[in-house]
Amino acid sequence: MQFCGSSARKDKPELARSGTTKKVTRIQREKTEAILNAALDVFSKHGFRGSTIDMIATNAQLSKPNILYYFDSKETMHAQLLEHLLDTWLEPLEQISPEGDPVDEICGYVQRKLEMARDYPRESRLFANEILQGAPHIIDQLTGPLRTLTDSKALVIQRWIDDGKLAEVDPYHLIFSIWSTTQHYADFDVQVQAVLGDSANLRFEQAQAHLDMMFRAMLTRK
Repeated sequence: MQFCGSSARKDKPELARSGTTKKVTRIQREKTEAILNAALDVFSKHGFRGSTIDMIATNAQLSKPNILYYFDSKETMHAQLLEHLLDTWLEPLEQISPEGDPVDEICGYVQRKLEMARDYPRESRLFANEILQGAPHIIDQLTGPLRTLTDSKALVIQRWIDDGKLAEVDPYHLIFSIWSTTQHYADFDVQVQAVLGDSANLRFEQAQAHLDMMFRAMLTRK
């Protein structure tokens, strides 16, 4: 699975500044990927408003004119990163199967979200920064695809509850609690590290065991 910023889009030809379509070379693709990776690093640390093209150029070890050859503004870079973000964000939720064991399906979702927090902390912080600023660039995706999928999975969870397969919980607040407890380990990594002081691998192993136990206890009918 690739997260936003891990690679540039390869399914669309790049547009020349004249507006005509031209084939993207390997070098151009590699430069674009390097710039987006640097932009992801900067945006995830400083947010959109606190980031500049100069900061991205320094991070990418490229000149500012070189950056502007590939992207005409920081808005363009930010938009391209966010374009990839939501699809990856939704993927773990999409994998919840109505045909599976309800507790296992939900705990599997918790595990996938925690793995994303471990493996893609910059992307998680990019998303968090966007939300904290009022989601000006992705509000349509939040009220569109994200809400649609969340509604769909909430219905699945409610059916499991109605069928006596899960304890009585509010499906939406269950999903919200999964988001908050897993993303915490990426968005507040410095705080977690300051308190625990353990290695990242050990922290996530402990978090996985704790969250699995917590959600299984919450969801299992007594």
